[in-house]
Amino acid sequence: MVDAVLWVATRLVEAVGNIIAALSEPSAWLSWVGPFLSGLQESGVSLTNEQKEALGRFIYYGGSVEFFFAVLLIFLVILVVGLFVRPMLWRVAIGLEFFANWTGRIFAWAGLIMVLQQVMIIFLQRIFRISEITVSPFGLPFTRDLSWWSEELKLYNAAIVALCAAYTFVQGGHVRVDLFYAGLRHSAKRVIDMLGAMLFILPAMSLTWLFGWYFMWRHLVTPKINATDQLDIILRKSRLLKENIEGIGFSPNGFDQYWIFKVLLVAFAGMMFLQAWAFFYRSLLELIEGPDSANKGLDKDVLEDVTAEKTASIH
Repeated sequence: MVDAVLWVATRLVEAVGNIIAALSEPSAWLSWVGPFLSGLQESGVSLTNEQKEALGRFIYYGGSVEFFFAVLLIFLVILVVGLFVRPMLWRVAIGLEFFANWTGRIFAWAGLIMVLQQVMIIFLQRIFRISEITVSPFGLPFTRDLSWWSEELKLYNAAIVALCAAYTFVQGGHVRVDLFYAGLRHSAKRVIDMLGAMLFILPAMSLTWLFGWYFMWRHLVTPKINATDQLDIILRKSRLLKENIEGIGFSPNGFDQYWIFKVLLVAFAGMMFLQAWAFFYRSLLELIEGPDSANKGLDKDVLEDVTAEKTASIH
C-alpha cells in the first residue's frame, strides 16, 4: 500500500515537469500538425524527420501513464484551489458544461441534415435516376456515387452519439435507475453523484480513450504503433512514419472515410471525461453550499411541453 502511494506521488511530481516541458517546447510534439492535416486533403505531403519524431512522441504520450497523471494533476490543482476560491470552481464547472452544451446543440443538427440527405437521395435515385451527386462548397467540386452518400449517413448518426452524449448528460437526459436515489436527501444525492463520477465515468472514459487513441492512430499512420510500445521503440519507428489514412469502404463506391469514426470515438471519451470533471465539481459545490445551490448556473433547455418537462424533472 505504501509503495502504491509513493508511486502515485512520484508520478504526480513528475507530471509537473512533464507539463512544463510540454508547454515550453510545443514544437517537440506539435510540429507535425500542419503538414499532417494538409495530407488529409492532398497526397504526397511528407513529414521531415523532426516532424515524424514529434508525431511519434505525440502518439505515445497521448495514451501514456505520463499523460494520465498530467491530467490528474490538473484536476487536483483545480479542485484544491477551488475549495478555497469557490467562485472559480463554479466557473470551471459551468464553463465545461457550456462547452458540452453548445457542442451538442451544434451537432444535434446532424439529425436534420441526415433526414434531408436521405430524402434527397431517394428522390434523385428513384425519380430522376441520377447515379451520383456533386457538391461544390467554396467552388471546389466534390463528386461521389449515390451509394457513397447513402453510407455516409452513418457518419451523422455517429457524430450525434459521440458529440451529443456530454450535452445529454448535462441536460439530465440519460436513462438511469433512481428507485432509491430519488428519495434521498440533497447531501446523499451529491455524495452518490461524486462517487459515480469518480468510480464509474472517469475510469470508463479513461479506458475508452486508451483503447480508442491507439485504435485511431492505427488507421492514420504506418507502421502501426501499439499500446505496449515504449517511447524508445516508437521513436525508432517514427523514422518510417507516414500517413496512411484509412480509405477503404465496405462496397466499391461506398463511403470510404471510416477513420473519422475513430476520431469521433476519441472525441466522445474526451468530452465525457471533461463532463465527469464538471459533474464532480458541481456535486461537491452543491454538497458544500447546500440545497439552495442545486442547479446553480445550469443551462438546461426549455422543452415548452408540460408532459416532457415533468418527465425530465423526474429523472
